Amino acid sequence: MKIDPDSVGIVPPANAIPLNSATAQSGKLLSPDQHLLLMTAGDWEDFIKEWAQFQKTEYHLVDRLGGANDYGIDVAGFVTDKGFDGEWDNYQCKYYTGAPLAPNTAIPEIGKLIWHAFEGKISLPRKYYFFAPKDCGPSLKKLLLNSSDLKDKVFEKWDDWCAPEITTKQTVELSGNFARFIDDVDFSIFQYKPRHEVIEDHKETPYYVIRFGGGLPQRPAAQEPSAEPSNDESRYISQLYEAYSDKENIAVTTGNIASYPKLEAHYGRQREAFFHAESLKNFARDSVPDGTFKSLQSEIYSGIVDTCDDEHEHGVARMKAVIDRASSIQLTENGLIQVTKVQDRHGICHQLANEDELTWVPKDD
Repeated sequence: MKIDPDSVGIVPPANAIPLNSATAQSGKLLSPDQHLLLMTAGDWEDFIKEWAQFQKTEYHLVDRLGGANDYGIDVAGFVTDKGFDGEWDNYQCKYYTGAPLAPNTAIPEIGKLIWHAFEGKISLPRKYYFFAPKDCGPSLKKLLLNSSDLKDKVFEKWDDWCAPEITTKQTVELSGNFARFIDDVDFSIFQYKPRHEVIEDHKETPYYVIRFGGGLPQRPAAQEPSAEPSNDESRYISQLYEAYSDKENIAVTTGNIASYPKLEAHYGRQREAFFHAESLKNFARDSVPDGTFKSLQSEIYSGIVDTCDDEHEHGVARMKAVIDRASSIQLTENGLIQVTKVQDRHGICHQLANEDELTWVPKDD
């Protein structure tokens, strides 16, 4: 049988996805699970610090305590301002990428925490969670799901796994008052947290997108302006009235703006734009790292400041020229670009005016 050389080769699957620009630039996007498995020890440390930001919504204080003499505590979440004298939870975030977390690694950590609680250095936590890049293995999960079996395993393996590992100062024997103390411990406090739950928690931090990619979350609708401006709006609104007065050569105020229908409509649109920009700022606070929104403001300011400094017939003309320029600037670098609307650009101009970074009617005009 003669084989057609043109027919030989690797044939792509029929359902192959067409190439898009993002894939051409960065390749196929890894899942968060895959990212965790590729993390270095330093990446894992950073990931845990980022993840702890989410925990701050659940606790009075969250602190990373891992390191030498850590009492078996990695990340502690304190429910009240009483620290260890009140309720608290412990998250033991072990960096093991070669294999899932096993009993011979977890049980010494349990023993360490119980020993230091017996010594009075800390109190026992309300809950104690283990998690690792490859999760807890089946044997450890079974123990953590059955507190009596876990307790039996701690007693069984104490001499081999725990006694020499608790402290460098001594071998800790399971006897006397300590044995009675550990026998009274409620071992149901020891649990595991699957990595998919940790990833879901991490989604609620501003660091998720920069670490795992996949695009920004859905942006909520902007809040409608209140009937009466708040104190936070005072300066940019003052600047609006200064610009209107400069244009009409008469003092335009809240009391007479209704006599100027076009200006009144313009005023309403500017407040809406300001609220759009404020909603983007709030979205950025919760969804991207600190400084991202400020960087966007700075980029827009750099593109409009020369227009603001140009000669203009009056303050309204200056304002409109600046806003038009803000609408046309090519923004290419900032991570918020994909969720930034035209109204946001207009509103950022008023945010800058609110901070006196822009002035519609310069004092020497």
